[in-house]
Amino acid sequence: MTARGRCGSGDVALAVPGAGGAEPAPGAGGAEPAAAAAADSPALDARPGRAEAAEATALEALRVPDALSARVPAEQRGAGRDDVRLLVSRGRAVTHHAFRELPEQLRAGDVLVVNTSMTLPAAVNGRVGGERVVVHFSTRGADGRWAVELRAPKGAGVTGPRPGGPAGAVVRLPGGRALVLEEPLGPAAGARLWWARVPERVPELLRRYGRPIRYGYTDRDQPLSAYRTVFAVDSPDGSGSAEMPSAARPFTVPLVAELVRRGVLFAPLSLHTGVASAEAHEPPYPERFAVPAATAWLVNAVRAAGSGRVVAVGTTAVRALESAVGADGVVRPAEGWTDLVVTPRRGVRVVDGLLTGLHEPQASHLLMLEAVTGREALRRGYEAALQERYLWHEFGDVHLILPDEERNAPDCFSNEW
Repeated sequence: MTARGRCGSGDVALAVPGAGGAEPAPGAGGAEPAAAAAADSPALDARPGRAEAAEATALEALRVPDALSARVPAEQRGAGRDDVRLLVSRGRAVTHHAFRELPEQLRAGDVLVVNTSMTLPAAVNGRVGGERVVVHFSTRGADGRWAVELRAPKGAGVTGPRPGGPAGAVVRLPGGRALVLEEPLGPAAGARLWWARVPERVPELLRRYGRPIRYGYTDRDQPLSAYRTVFAVDSPDGSGSAEMPSAARPFTVPLVAELVRRGVLFAPLSLHTGVASAEAHEPPYPERFAVPAATAWLVNAVRAAGSGRVVAVGTTAVRALESAVGADGVVRPAEGWTDLVVTPRRGVRVVDGLLTGLHEPQASHLLMLEAVTGREALRRGYEAALQERYLWHEFGDVHLILPDEERNAPDCFSNEW
């Protein structure tokens, strides 16, 4: 990461937009646009950074044994949601902690950027002709259509991949409703996600007939509450995430209160996650996000004062926040669609640290982690996680990535200006 000067107040020359007033859109006032913020649904097959995201990650040679998949939530394995382990990487140095020790790893003035998107019960049974399918509702477009993935039931509540389409196919849903597949998101051959014309009041359909999306490494179905975080809030239009922003799952109300007592700040934003590619590890499609004015102001103020670090809780928070910052390093209020793919080549502009789960070695998310911490530091962290038998996936342990502040510290005694 690039170090910021912190020898005293005022060392960082950043303009701090005033909170509450109308702010220029991302890219205005000399700031380079970081992502698309469009009123209409984007062309979801146009993914900048896709070629780079297809490159090998730093960990492609590592193998995670099946025994290290977290199969049930932490509260069913131990004493509560926060009863997970915390791997801490400071540069290339690695230490091991309980998640309840997070307050000791942070300091007054740090800001945790959290995703408030609510997880939806986005899996619904359906039929295409005589074939049983499971519909994963991924993303709601501005035109009222939904991006959906059709999956093949495999028994015991899990599903497997299924070819999408064809255009015009009718998928019958519970309650006498149906959706119609219209066009693929990307090349038609082998397309996983399709735009579909859906019945009205999809949120009502999901509430009545849906269940959380579940993957094969879990033991059994879990209640929707197991897939929601302490930061989740309802969206006025019923939008939410197809999959849980899981990095925040271990947080509890008492732990948040303790962090606040110690002077750690919280900055909310939202990014509604779509359906991940469990088999192909594709880079992310465009997703809807919103960075409110208060969050932009707080992040800019912390950076300008040099008083704390900006730590994103989850890769979704990184994507949303970095989508609202220009090349000048200033975060501005923004909402719409982001097609940003954070990679080592692009780097990060405002994020100093990241709290995240443990990702599979082929996952495209690891390119984002490498952008935050560097390839060698990431490799050392994951080798330590394997050696100490940390648990992977959304119900597993978590990884706190912080900068190596000794290595990045400015030379405050230099005569060079």
